[in-house]
Amino acid sequence: MITGKQPPVTEEVRELARLVWDYHLLGHSLENSHAILVLGSHDPRVAERGAALWLDGKAPLLIFSGGLGNFTAGLWEEPEAVLFGRIAREMGVPEEAMLLESRSTNSGENMRFTRELLKSRGLNPHSFIIVQKPYMERRAYATFKKNWPDKSVRVTSPQIAFEQYPNESISLEVIIQSMVGDLQRIREYPKMGFQIHQDIPGPVWAAFERLVALGFDQHLIR
Repeated sequence: MITGKQPPVTEEVRELARLVWDYHLLGHSLENSHAILVLGSHDPRVAERGAALWLDGKAPLLIFSGGLGNFTAGLWEEPEAVLFGRIAREMGVPEEAMLLESRSTNSGENMRFTRELLKSRGLNPHSFIIVQKPYMERRAYATFKKNWPDKSVRVTSPQIAFEQYPNESISLEVIIQSMVGDLQRIREYPKMGFQIHQDIPGPVWAAFERLVALGFDQHLIR
């Protein structure tokens, strides 16, 4: 959880953060798939994006995966998947089109517990659309491919630009802290067996190091 006084967001910080944001975005074009898998988070706009894709006919099955994680434990009273499922129902997605996985607390568990849930229902989708926050697209892809290397996957997120993404619930400071931490995980997690390897361009890693030096270090693994 990211709390407390945050470093100032100067113009230098904004420029560095845009560089990291752009790296996290994959820019995948979406194809009709067997399932839409929405990963839990503290941002309900992710659920709205997943539900909109189902309503657009991108896949017949909509899965929400998420218990209470790093950002929602102690703040939300119900699992992320339950809240996201309710948002989807309110948008017009029928109950029978959805599956809820409400135990997972991190990205690896999202994949593992969803796979177990699908197996228990006798389902074996071969192609997925993953929905996550923009600044977690790349990490979601790397985690999925580590856990499901034989499946086809595209990744997307709420279609909102960097400048417009902060709102009353998620500040720009928290977004930057999260992006910095996730970039470190993209580098370190393959060594731990959690994700596939992905190259990080030199200027992006230099931006990471500068942001950490400026105090954006609350979401780092220690």
